[in-house]
Amino acid sequence: MAKDFYSVPVKEIYRSTNDCVIVSFDIPNELEQTFSFKQGQYINLKATVKGEEVIRSYSLCSSPLDKQWSVGIKKIEGGRFSTYANDILKVGDQLEIMPPDGSFYIDVDPNKKRNYVAFGAGSGITPIVSIIKTHLEKEPHSTFKLFYVNKNSSSIILKEELESLKNIYMDRFEIFYFLTREHRNVKLFNGRIDEEKLDIIFKSICDVNNVDHYFSCGPEAMILLVENFLLEKGVPKTNIHFELFGTVDRTEEKKQIAKDLQGKQSTITILEGGKSLDFVMETGSNNLLDQAMFSAADLPYACKGGVCCTCKAKLLEGEVNMLVNYGLEEDEVADGYILTCQAIPVSEKVVVDFDG
Repeated sequence: MAKDFYSVPVKEIYRSTNDCVIVSFDIPNELEQTFSFKQGQYINLKATVKGEEVIRSYSLCSSPLDKQWSVGIKKIEGGRFSTYANDILKVGDQLEIMPPDGSFYIDVDPNKKRNYVAFGAGSGITPIVSIIKTHLEKEPHSTFKLFYVNKNSSSIILKEELESLKNIYMDRFEIFYFLTREHRNVKLFNGRIDEEKLDIIFKSICDVNNVDHYFSCGPEAMILLVENFLLEKGVPKTNIHFELFGTVDRTEEKKQIAKDLQGKQSTITILEGGKSLDFVMETGSNNLLDQAMFSAADLPYACKGGVCCTCKAKLLEGEVNMLVNYGLEEDEVADGYILTCQAIPVSEKVVVDFDG
């Protein structure tokens, strides 16, 4: 069942870097249970920007232990919501917020002694800060090593929070900063993380056999690089957890699907909120979410990148080609769930249920 948006006031805004603000929300007492969250989860935000409704997903950078709801919003060139949040949004403004969601976490266990490693890049640090703080505070015998990539020292988001955590947990938390546009004395820490750097990291800083769980968040290229490296080293896939901030453009793949199915039509049925919407579209021409919204459907969505799962629905009938899937678990796919923002119809009839 799709979650609802709630109108919530902005409690605080502070600038972490020149192009990133940390926005905190004043969740009323009666909604605290509804907005309870796990470390590493995200929320969907909705605002009207220049007369147009815009929805975006942002990870919570606060820990659930703090009973605070804060997100980091980095300004992106051409980004409507991020520009609005950095340049226009002010304390007291109301934003539409959906309760937290996401599976980028593992359960905390105070009785276990675990070693964690995290890789982050840019604004990908936001959920990782929440994860690090929560595990270090609730698991007194666990350790964390963070490898964090930025352009330069002035662009390091949440640096004060990270340094504070390092001071509090100096014997259990280590940070290694990698800078791509500022020279560092140690060669390893100059430039982006690549396979050679990973090899050095796991030979000189970490023992791959002595790490219980890995977390990574940032651009797709870094995520896949880290995941493939670890899998080749024999790390179980269940111990590798990631959250993507931005995915590779699949325009050419979409064009090829449309070309292969040119001339065919699909009858689509969308079930949502107890209502049914039927429409016809050219098979392979568009994803289900965009085509349904073009046909006047009001459906839940956020990232439109196959990551956040806000547009998840159950495929009841027919076939679709899901271009990417970075949000659904294997058992969910096996049960017939799809990400409608990535699902291209390839059969004559397709029925999807958003209430399933």
